[in-house]
Amino acid sequence: MTSNKKIAVVLFQLGGPDSLEAVEPFLYNLFCDPEIINFPGAFLARKPLAKFISSRRAQKIAKHYQEIGGKSPILDLTRKQAEALERELNKTLQAKVFIAMRYWHPLTEEAVGEIKKDSYSKIVLLPLYPHYSMTTTLSSLNEWKRQCAQHGLNRIPEETISSYRNHPLYIEAIVENINTAYQRFSYVTPSEIDLVFSAHGVPVSVIQKGDPYQAHVEETVRLVIQKGGWQSPHVLCYQSKVGPSEWLKPSLEHTVRALASSERKHLLIIPISFVTEHIETLHEINIETRKEAEHLGIKQFEMMPALNDSPKFIHCLAELVLKSV
Repeated sequence: MTSNKKIAVVLFQLGGPDSLEAVEPFLYNLFCDPEIINFPGAFLARKPLAKFISSRRAQKIAKHYQEIGGKSPILDLTRKQAEALERELNKTLQAKVFIAMRYWHPLTEEAVGEIKKDSYSKIVLLPLYPHYSMTTTLSSLNEWKRQCAQHGLNRIPEETISSYRNHPLYIEAIVENINTAYQRFSYVTPSEIDLVFSAHGVPVSVIQKGDPYQAHVEETVRLVIQKGGWQSPHVLCYQSKVGPSEWLKPSLEHTVRALASSERKHLLIIPISFVTEHIETLHEINIETRKEAEHLGIKQFEMMPALNDSPKFIHCLAELVLKSV
């Protein structure tokens, strides 16, 4: 039976350029984020610095997007997640799901504008970041607060889901996708397969400020390994380092090299902190790291598909929303 209360659910995601021309402005928005570029006096230097970094990196990054189809697939995939979640929620309540991208359209401001057009009894804020971090979750929530204040959307009660790193359905969805990729190693004994969990890295300084991201990722990996029960060794590493500062280690690149030098030949890369395919999976792992692995003598290199709109993951999101209303 459907409730007569109408709920707005906001899915937060980083976003990605929807064309090659959008790469530079997307990067500019990214490097303008105070949760990304922050140091004493940063409010004065942030915009010129963001302009400098984005203009220098745009050509190289645009080439990467060209190699995966000319744009980021993240919006199309997030729309599928939003549609599937809305269908699931509407079995038990009235719900409308909105997308708020942090760095490219539809931006948070656009989601706020859409929500203002109708009447809702509650707003559920649901970041598509399973592991809380200041650089992702907090950044999106802070932008939400800024836009709500600017556009006068402050009267509706809100509930925030800040992390679901250990939700049973989230863990089951990952295990299911690992098993899909694991089957490709049909002629290899389990002990010869290395499960390489790769999470998006963050600067060590962020963790030192009390960010729980690393602990959250480690918890997910532990639960996935327990649930999966594979007889294969595993390792956790980090990817996507930007700039000269120290980031979480070991890196994906270092890990693949170390495994290759130990005569390990069969790698299954598991992008553990990403819930949709995007440039970090499709290019950084599946093109750059694959090429390096082949050069190092790895015989079989596989990548777990992202959760995208897998039924178990959508049920996880629906359960999180239903518990919060």
